Amino acid sequence: MKRQFHKMHGLGNDFAIFDARETPLAMSEPLARALADRRSGVGCDQLILLEPSDIADLRMRIWNHDGGEVESCGNASRCVVALTGARSIETGGGLVCGSEHGGEVEVTIGEPKFAWNEIPVAYAVDTASLPFEWGELTNGYAVNVGNPHIIFFVDEADKVDLGLRGPEIENDPAFPKRVNVSVAGLRNGSIILRTWERGAGLTRACGTAACAAAVAAIRSRRAASPVEVTMPGGSLTVAWAPGEPIRMRGAATYVYSGEIDLEAFAI
Repeated sequence: MKRQFHKMHGLGNDFAIFDARETPLAMSEPLARALADRRSGVGCDQLILLEPSDIADLRMRIWNHDGGEVESCGNASRCVVALTGARSIETGGGLVCGSEHGGEVEVTIGEPKFAWNEIPVAYAVDTASLPFEWGELTNGYAVNVGNPHIIFFVDEADKVDLGLRGPEIENDPAFPKRVNVSVAGLRNGSIILRTWERGAGLTRACGTAACAAAVAAIRSRRAASPVEVTMPGGSLTVAWAPGEPIRMRGAATYVYSGEIDLEAFAI
């Protein structure tokens, strides 16, 4: 059974997008993992499935590179807005609204959550300064922006061995649903960010991590809104104020379309 897909990326964070609004497509963890494989599948950080929605223009479901389904993805949301023209997207992390602005796309992803049980953390703790240590990384700032994140503000983000610390923190029992891990440095009012994404590993960009880092920096008075967040793949602009949703603006790049025989992945 051949199905068309679209390959897109947001600042190097890449996606294989399957449109199942008219013809349903049954996705499973093994199939998503096989399709995401960069040697034997399409190859992507996340696999995206578009389905009908009763409350929005469409529903977006997301599977990470390891096959696990997750709640939200900021870069994928921008790509879906650019691909389909959707102005509202239902996700597991809440309703996302989008609009195009010249060569960029802006999405609004709802209000951040800070309570320990909303992130979630396994214990009742101060999420603005978590009392945990992982080597040199201490006093992490946890926030849920549709999915769980922990941000560590450091002097130099490039000096942290995130390939070592990322999987250690992601899978710590303190985080029942695992967690996305970022290190953030501050430079001239902007944020320099690197992210270990749960289920995907080191990534060139993560839209929700950029939002989480911006919210943490604004709330702790380290930065002012709007703030530029620069990642290895490029920059996003994030705006937020307490009591308001997060707005994120940046590029969404179309790469190519193709067809793949799903029967070859009989799993």
